[in-house]
Amino acid sequence: MPNIVPVSDLRNYNAVIGQVTYGNPVYLTKNGRGDCAIVKIKELDELRAIKSLFSELEKGEASARREGWVSMEEAEKRLGL
Repeated sequence: MPNIVPVSDLRNYNAVIGQVTYGNPVYLTKNGRGDCAIVKIKELDELRAIKSLFSELEKGEASARREGWVSMEEAEKRLGL
């Protein structure tokens, strides 16, 4: 179950931060609507890395669509494997 608290609860910062665990962010609301989330730094770093990976994969797929796909054997040859 998501952990949702109003942003005003940050007055008791330690209590809110204490609720944050890996994979279980605390969602903050402002005027009853979702505004932001508090996550562990390790989780944020992992999310950024995943975003970067997907961006690179998207570039690779776009390149393959433009220039054509190569076989596994050709890829290994180009990589010197």
